[in-house]
Amino acid sequence: MKKDKSLLVKIGLGILGTAPLMITEGCYGNKEIKPNVIFFLVDDLGWTDLGCYGSSFYETPNIDKFASENVRFTSAYAACHVSSPTRASILTGKYPATINMTDWLPGRKDFPFQRLANVEVNQHLPYGEITIAEALKADGYATAIFGKWHLGEDPSSPMKHGFDVHVPNWAKGWPNGGYYHPFKLEGLESREGDYLTDRLTDEALDWIESNKGKPFFLYLSHYAVHDPINGRPDLVKKYQEKLGNILKKEGEPFLLEGNPDSGNPVSIEEAQRMLSEKEYEGYSQLPQQMVKVKQFQDNVHFAAMVESMDESFGRVMGKLQELGLENNTIVIFFSDNGGMAAANFGNPQRVVTSEQLDRAFSTANLPLRGAKGWLYEGGIRVPLIVKWPGSKLKETVCDVPVISVDFYATILDMLGGKVPEYHKVDGVSLVPLLLGEGSLERDAIYWHFPHYSNHGMQSPGGAIRWGDYKLIEYYENGTVQLFNLKNDIGEQHEISTVNPEITLKLKNELHDWRARINAHMMELNPNYQPGI
Repeated sequence: MKKDKSLLVKIGLGILGTAPLMITEGCYGNKEIKPNVIFFLVDDLGWTDLGCYGSSFYETPNIDKFASENVRFTSAYAACHVSSPTRASILTGKYPATINMTDWLPGRKDFPFQRLANVEVNQHLPYGEITIAEALKADGYATAIFGKWHLGEDPSSPMKHGFDVHVPNWAKGWPNGGYYHPFKLEGLESREGDYLTDRLTDEALDWIESNKGKPFFLYLSHYAVHDPINGRPDLVKKYQEKLGNILKKEGEPFLLEGNPDSGNPVSIEEAQRMLSEKEYEGYSQLPQQMVKVKQFQDNVHFAAMVESMDESFGRVMGKLQELGLENNTIVIFFSDNGGMAAANFGNPQRVVTSEQLDRAFSTANLPLRGAKGWLYEGGIRVPLIVKWPGSKLKETVCDVPVISVDFYATILDMLGGKVPEYHKVDGVSLVPLLLGEGSLERDAIYWHFPHYSNHGMQSPGGAIRWGDYKLIEYYENGTVQLFNLKNDIGEQHEISTVNPEITLKLKNELHDWRARINAHMMELNPNYQPGI
């Protein structure tokens, strides 16, 4: 039977209850108080794009300081390697496959070279899902989203899913006019010299000021650092000078990566030998399903975008301190997928010229393999830092695997509530990890991507992480890869044939999970044309 969503919201969902929320003395003191929640989401920020995660070129002093004082997760994952599915998982606590939102919206069209047809997905967040914004709004919270929505066009706007405010009125996954004036975004005016990341922050700070007297949920969902790669001019100049003072790095700036599920996969060693061959000189979808992946963090425009995003974060934390809210505000910093180290070939015929490289390849994800749009770690492992004031956190770094479906249950748990029995979510609360008092009650986390990605020539597929092991299964030919991430974070050594029992166990676990959630699977492409 379909749930009456409006009734659930009216009765407070049974999540936080209808009485004022009582926070335990161990967290906020023995008094009635509702902590604020800020979810600071960055777009396309790779795992190593912050100083506190290893970048030596990009400068992120505000986030680095925040990480040193709170809990930094080193094995945090996005539920998908592209945007919309991860964002849906954050707001609903469910895997993208559970709600059939497994691709970015509206999604990539089918091409004749595809043996399989892309699964048709929901084109907006299902109205029957109770978002974290709706749950908090039902408990008296003011709610707002500033920036990227990308979970459906009107009428399925953020206001239909629990938000009071959305700035700007733009539902697509990229900024309409780029990051420079004029933005061409309804509801967000700009003047000559304005920069989009700064203006969104202005609006968010004004909203915090206006709502300082009540509990609030702020979802600051930046377009940055998604392309177009437009850095703020003053910071671009700074990084141009910085790059000029750095010794040139040794090694190839781009490496070739093939498709392991192709009929004739190319080894890592073979791919590097092919770099010197003339037919692999360019930057496009190359012969034998090869593409190039960026190896150095030296893009001055992208560096400028990262630093302006860091400035935004610093301004938000500064506003909390100014208003005396820093000790009563939960802050979560996260990215929706890995960095764009491989170009976007939404049109398979696209050719990137040497003058366009910084616009097409934003960053490098090393030591991780792959990029946005790939099931390798470079596409799904992302930064996560959590501030839970007053909670007496015992650990500052946590290496337990966590995933974006966990935020829903975690936020409610931090607020003293829980997810009711009738509202099932796929994630679990991370509070035991934040307190250093326990482990998580699950064995594995999962991915399902029944689509062809714009980034690279990888086959559609799924993945499972179980302990130190990660298995990837590709859907065209059924190829599997197994890696031990503890020993091989860069996924350079495929070990399925020497670990057949683990490989079979994880493959069966992945299949069982897909069956449990009724994941949509791909069918043969009726317009498939081999060789195209």
